[in-house]
Amino acid sequence: MTAIRLTRMGRNKKPFYRIVVTDSRKRRDSGWIESIGYYNPVVEPKVLKLDEERYNYWLSVGAKPSDKVKKLASK
Repeated sequence: MTAIRLTRMGRNKKPFYRIVVTDSRKRRDSGWIESIGYYNPVVEPKVLKLDEERYNYWLSVGAKPSDKVKKLASK
């Protein structure tokens, strides 16, 4: 199954996340199919960029978003 989830980037104590589409059986930071946005919780205000068109496309073909991605996308 395909999943839409966060993959961690950045360095120690300064996380930065990419919102990616990946096979659900892969590990969190392993290879992904497509990057559709990013989330930076460190800066103020928090930065979220999400390609809504690609996000909706992946939902339409059956990809399941993680709880955190679902919460971020609804903002």
